[in-house]
Amino acid sequence: MRPFAYRQYRLLCLGLMLTLFSDGVYLVGQVWQVIHVGGGPSQLAMVTVVFSVGMVVSTLLGGVLADRFSQRLIIIWIELLKMVAAFTVGTLALTGHLQIWHLMLAGLLFGVAEGVYYPTYSALLPALIPQRDLFAANGVEGTARPILYQGIGPAVGGALVSAAAPGLALLGAGVANVLALVVYLRMDPVPVQRDLSDETRHPIVETVSDIAEGFRYMWQTRWLMATLTFACVTVLMTTGPLEVLVPFAIKDQAGGDAGDHSLVLAAYGIGAALGSIVVVMFPFPRRYLSWLMGIWAVAGLPLLLMGVATHVWTFVCAGLLLGFLFNAPDVLWGTLLQSRIPRHMLGRIAGLDAFVSVALMPVSMALAAPMSHALGLTTTMILAALVPIPFGAVLFVWARIRRDEVAHPIVTSGADVDDEWQQHEGGAREEESGSADAAGQQNLGGGVTHQGGECLQER
Repeated sequence: MRPFAYRQYRLLCLGLMLTLFSDGVYLVGQVWQVIHVGGGPSQLAMVTVVFSVGMVVSTLLGGVLADRFSQRLIIIWIELLKMVAAFTVGTLALTGHLQIWHLMLAGLLFGVAEGVYYPTYSALLPALIPQRDLFAANGVEGTARPILYQGIGPAVGGALVSAAAPGLALLGAGVANVLALVVYLRMDPVPVQRDLSDETRHPIVETVSDIAEGFRYMWQTRWLMATLTFACVTVLMTTGPLEVLVPFAIKDQAGGDAGDHSLVLAAYGIGAALGSIVVVMFPFPRRYLSWLMGIWAVAGLPLLLMGVATHVWTFVCAGLLLGFLFNAPDVLWGTLLQSRIPRHMLGRIAGLDAFVSVALMPVSMALAAPMSHALGLTTTMILAALVPIPFGAVLFVWARIRRDEVAHPIVTSGADVDDEWQQHEGGAREEESGSADAAGQQNLGGGVTHQGGECLQER
């Protein structure tokens, strides 16, 4: 509970929860709105694909923005964008004027917003609380995400659809975005972490240079290169089987239906929440990279059980375990990035992490079906579960993980951590008034409002 002692974090956390709730409500409203206007699987696929495209293309840019501008202002603009999109499609739906292309455009905007939000949130958190509380704060986020985004949000969205129409759920998501926007506006100004006063090149050139600098940092940092590469392999091998093949396995092997699939998804969400809760019950591990890569390596093993299961309850248990194993390391991962990545690089590395996580998802889902037809569903599930293990072992040895984590311990408690954070934040606040005007010369998105001017006005 220590992070909640800080007003800035309380507001950020409340805004995050409202955002997750809004996304869950919108997700259900979007699906049933496609059906309501006469769309089928192909139309729903188009809406979801443009969302994924928007998220993929915006993650790297989102990391650059998070390192160059006030992260608080970025999330304010994100909520404003989502609010306008949700209210627009909701109003069109209730008035009978909504078409599929409206939902596709809104999906694209939501995807862009999602892609920018993650690196911005990751870069903002260490500026609001001491390092000792990052572990607990990441546990809160890891617990809230499945509960609100996969549980409460969709449940409320489904209730609104059943009570009235899908358009009401879309409007409900917009209302939650308004509340999140109000919460973020109540936060105090947050200083920019970089001095941009000496930059003279065109903003596009600077953006490309920033992205390239993030990739260079990854290539030159072995533990980061190893973990992100391992994440790529894990996403490629497991996402497709989990999203595409599991529903057919439930139907063909256990005689299940859509309701049984919903039970498996619910179990996955519960497992994800439990994973975050259990991890933060213990001190941050000294061998944090070993634990992280070890859990990632075995996270897909429940797919073995799904590949041979003949009863729905077996799928439910495997889903619970999958959620636990996939989500538990995220708490360690977020704390690791926020503790070891230089503050002025954190947005770009978080954006790179998000890009790695989402870029190969469509590829994995596209490969799942042909692999299943060629090798059989059970064999495909077995490969998905086992292939990441040897890859993880090779990367573990190559990156000298055990030596690295001993040489770079992460301290999450103690007075020295608090003193260091207070000194850093005190210096940042003293420099804000001098550096904000210079940073303000960089224009956010080519607009006419300057960053430094915004920070001074917010005060």
